[in-house]
Amino acid sequence: MNKKRNLVLFIATSLDGYIATKDESLEWLFKVEGEGDNGFTEFYETVDTVLMGEKTFDWVMKQDIKEFPYKDKECYVFTRSSVEDTEFVKFVNDDVTNFIYKLKHKEGKNIWIVGGGELLHSFVQEDLVDEFIITTAPTVIGKGIPLFKEGEYQLDLSLKGVRKFNQFVELHYKR
Repeated sequence: MNKKRNLVLFIATSLDGYIATKDESLEWLFKVEGEGDNGFTEFYETVDTVLMGEKTFDWVMKQDIKEFPYKDKECYVFTRSSVEDTEFVKFVNDDVTNFIYKLKHKEGKNIWIVGGGELLHSFVQEDLVDEFIITTAPTVIGKGIPLFKEGEYQLDLSLKGVRKFNQFVELHYKR
């Protein structure tokens, strides 16, 4: 009997609910004193599949990295463009709901939504996200890219856990 995999959001946000500034900067996040890697490694071991939107993928690729950070995971990038797959990334422009349904029913570990307000918004509207692990920084940035976009939806969640990593607080919710 196959256990259904969970689609999990694991992300950091400012206290006022932004995942980045308008110019896609995360400098505010790196100024906060955390503890170790703030639970990242522990979480990363629970997933074998990574999802992100094209804007997030482009942002990752613009960083000064020596190698693709998710090369040991199955990685899908959702795009509206026609892009050829690479060694580490499969580009997807299929129907989101059907694609996620198929992924959830494949054998494996959990599926991580790496980032992207647009992609998350699509998943939330279709009620596809099973868990939300949101690490909040004690920083108010005033404006930027919101974690949750305005829309016609409501999420009723239950609190699964709370952890503190020095100045960060992690809230873990399940649907």
